[in-house]
Amino acid sequence: MKEKLRSMTAIAVMGVILHISKEVIAFLPNIELVSLLTILFTLVFGRKVFGALGIFVLLQGISYGFGTWWLSYLYIWPLLAVLTYLFRWIKPAWGWALFSGLFGLAFGALCSLIYLFIASPTYAFSYFLSGIKFDLLHCGGNFLLAFLLFKRLKSVLEMIEKRLHSSNY
Repeated sequence: MKEKLRSMTAIAVMGVILHISKEVIAFLPNIELVSLLTILFTLVFGRKVFGALGIFVLLQGISYGFGTWWLSYLYIWPLLAVLTYLFRWIKPAWGWALFSGLFGLAFGALCSLIYLFIASPTYAFSYFLSGIKFDLLHCGGNFLLAFLLFKRLKSVLEMIEKRLHSSNY
């Protein structure tokens, strides 16, 4: 029971951290820590990341409304977690920085997929094209943040994970 409570608390805290991290630097266009944190949470906490992403997506919807953009969040962030799991063999920080940057570059294309179903292929393509300049910023921001913060944040999260599972906690 105690382990289950710790696990649920960790999931809730991770979800709130994702939400807060996005809010803190929201003044910077398409620069966010959510991608890096999702990658790190997946690498360190495994499947718990999906619960955290659920909380994050719900908090984003409550904060900004449950619009069309929100529907894309239902698949984009879990997709990042799955891709991270598949590429977990990457070790160097620059490798994860490149991975995160590529995800930022693909973000607009991933967001436009929803419009294939609710609008038309033409609309989806125009949505994608209109956001390329933002995807380039997203790519650069994701790369830079991961390059600068990956090692340190991973160490901190691994220490937290170890404490969560120690018998003294």
